[in-house]
Amino acid sequence: MATISSAGIGSGLQVESIITGLMSVEKQPLSKLQAQQTSYQSKISALGTLKSSLAALQTAAKALTPATLQSPTAAFSAYKASIADSTIATATASSSAVAGTYSLEVTALATNQRMALGKTYGATDAVLDFGTDSTRTLTLTKGSTPVDITLDSSQNTLAGVRDAINNAAAGVNATIVTDTNGKQNLLLTATSGGTANAVSISGTATFIDPAAPGTPIAASSAFTQTQAATDAAVKMQGVSIATSGNTITDAIDGVTLELTKTGSTTLTIARDNTDLKSKLDAFVTAYNNLNSSIKSLGAYNASTKTGAALNGDSSLRSIQSQVRSALTSVPASLEGSSVRTLSDLGIAFQSDGSLKMDAAKFEKAASSGFAAVATAIGAYGSALKTTTTNLLDSSGAIASRTDGLNSSVKNMAKRIEAFNARLTAIEKTYRAQFTALDTSMSSMSTTSSYLSQQLSLLSNMSNY
Repeated sequence: MATISSAGIGSGLQVESIITGLMSVEKQPLSKLQAQQTSYQSKISALGTLKSSLAALQTAAKALTPATLQSPTAAFSAYKASIADSTIATATASSSAVAGTYSLEVTALATNQRMALGKTYGATDAVLDFGTDSTRTLTLTKGSTPVDITLDSSQNTLAGVRDAINNAAAGVNATIVTDTNGKQNLLLTATSGGTANAVSISGTATFIDPAAPGTPIAASSAFTQTQAATDAAVKMQGVSIATSGNTITDAIDGVTLELTKTGSTTLTIARDNTDLKSKLDAFVTAYNNLNSSIKSLGAYNASTKTGAALNGDSSLRSIQSQVRSALTSVPASLEGSSVRTLSDLGIAFQSDGSLKMDAAKFEKAASSGFAAVATAIGAYGSALKTTTTNLLDSSGAIASRTDGLNSSVKNMAKRIEAFNARLTAIEKTYRAQFTALDTSMSSMSTTSSYLSQQLSLLSNMSNY
């Protein structure tokens, strides 16, 4: 009897085709499980997209929320300062400024103190007399703040002293000038003008007198003042104001002036809503992006009868409802206020659920009652910040839904693994059964052939 090397060869039975057909039927539940797993994974990915959009809205809401113990007016107030003649001065304003127009008269600019070393030296000449000491100290004092500069023999040239002074940042800049004979002198210039920025010199350092080397000169008398420090003379609305150099920070609350020349001009302080408007624009954009994501993730195509990843998902509807509620429910703190709704701020819902900013309406509201506008912005910013923070929390709607889906994906993976193991066993059984059938049919075919041969022989013998 011939040996069967492959199922179906001996009998002619299409074993592989039969097993393939049977297994395709057995695998149908597996395809459903895999499709369900893919659906869960798509939902997880969609929730990630939703989370990203919510996080962007949360960031925008935080920018509209005053800090703890900060009033909305203080949080959102901003001012701009302008000088009619910008060649006379420049001005900047902080949030504590007050809108108004002021006359400004600068009759004198502050001058910087200047000093020069009384002696001149060659570029490589020793300039300090250390006596028996290894170091000496040069002390520069601005106001009541002394700065000690320690000098040693490695710095015993004018260049060395210059560099030590400049590195100390003691309120003066040191430079070297060289005369026509190649001799050098050390000049000191106060870094800022005004009497408050004048510097005095002292310390244990002594300078060599080229004309009398044995009689060194003390630091306190080695320099000669070539220009005294003077203060600026300024009048604001005809009133003389205190000055400290050419930078004035306390003439008007929240305003800093930088004087550049003498003359008369006008200073104007006006409210500047540019930054606040930008924050509101960012909020509108962030909300519209979230709204677009929600519509896309929950969409249903009637033509193809297919839904997006989160179509019909309760968590999507809940998130949409909570966010919209934060923007449409009037905060309790605004009851009785002249500005109560987003619409009062110039922000209105459109027919597609998006928001639109009316810049002109916002500016009108802000100019007529900024405190009420700021309070409303802070109230809605706080409400939306709370809502988005709760939704994004580790125990919030997105995290809970994602955790549930991840758990389902893991369980589905176990079911798929178990089903694959079952399919392997089923296929093994089918192969064993059909191999046995094939062997049996092959044996029967051989027996049939043998009997046919014997009957044929008997028939032939009967003819003799």
